[in-house]
Amino acid sequence: MKLSVIVPVYNMAGAGKLDHCLDSLTGQTIDDYEILAIDDCSTDGSWEIIQKYAAGHNEEHSGCSENHCVFRALRNERNRHQGGARNHGLEEARGEWISFVDADDWVSPDYFEKLLNKAGATGADMVGCDYCMTDHYGFDVGKVVHNNRSDQVGVLDDAKYRSLILESGSLAVKIYRREIIIDCKSRFPEDIFYEDNAIANTWMLRAKHFEYLPYEGAEGKLPTETAAPINYYYQHETSTVHTVTRKRLEDRMAAGRGMIEEAKRYGYYEKYKPEIEFSFTVLFYVNTLFSAMREGKNDRNVGYEFVTALAKEMRAAFPGFMQNKYYLERVDKEEQKYIAMQQKDPKRFYMQYKALWLYRDTRAKFIR
Repeated sequence: MKLSVIVPVYNMAGAGKLDHCLDSLTGQTIDDYEILAIDDCSTDGSWEIIQKYAAGHNEEHSGCSENHCVFRALRNERNRHQGGARNHGLEEARGEWISFVDADDWVSPDYFEKLLNKAGATGADMVGCDYCMTDHYGFDVGKVVHNNRSDQVGVLDDAKYRSLILESGSLAVKIYRREIIIDCKSRFPEDIFYEDNAIANTWMLRAKHFEYLPYEGAEGKLPTETAAPINYYYQHETSTVHTVTRKRLEDRMAAGRGMIEEAKRYGYYEKYKPEIEFSFTVLFYVNTLFSAMREGKNDRNVGYEFVTALAKEMRAAFPGFMQNKYYLERVDKEEQKYIAMQQKDPKRFYMQYKALWLYRDTRAKFIR
């Protein structure tokens, strides 16, 4: 079998979200592939929708929009979050290539054809492309996010590995030759969000040749036949990136710890320490700190004690993180100023930063 597409599903029945995703996957322009939809103990009608697709596209059928695909309906015995659902899919996957698609996202009809053709033409064992952010269903191209860069492609060397650790792009907007993932013991951490961040480096460093198809069409238009494939990333109010709770913040921290554990377990921590230190700093500390300070105000468990403990753990993990060259080059200067303040005087930071955003929020209300 050429390709396995793994789709974790949890409560995606409403507003046609799951149907839209699965329609895009069963309507691909390739043949000889399988879709593994894993229900993670949904409490809505997601499981019934998955079963409906499985009944319509099973191994006895040869027609998924005139191509041949196998649709497999799987179900977790308990809720294991997205990482657990993906792991279940990996246990069952039979394809020469592996890919992941979230259940509220979708892909262009030729998405996998073009990625696989690029792999075949170049000998790449990992291929990615761009995605677009959108808040409605359809195939017109919204705000395009360039998921990688042209200087990262080709046979991978030390410089390219370092670049990919710093800017790997989304793990889900790629295809991987089976050996990269299946022959590696590393799997997604379960029961947390942000699980991709913990293992992305381990898988990526197993690749030998990476290719990338940048989208060069016009935003707001339907993609042309010659345009690169594109992945559609649906943004809505309940998306993980829009929901800030203590649990979500702690999950991000856990993913950061997992990133370090993976690097040490697989022996690449010392070699790529500056890049890993910076990646950890942004994921574990910078993003968590300012999310907690700006959007965590609705959770009473996110406060002074939380952000102070966060800073202490950051300092224990990497005492010299503020001297990291990537940190100095890439972290916003205002954020650097406030981070330095927090490390030196946590109370002053907390009060001053809260006052700053109270002022900005008040001012924004008057400007409206």
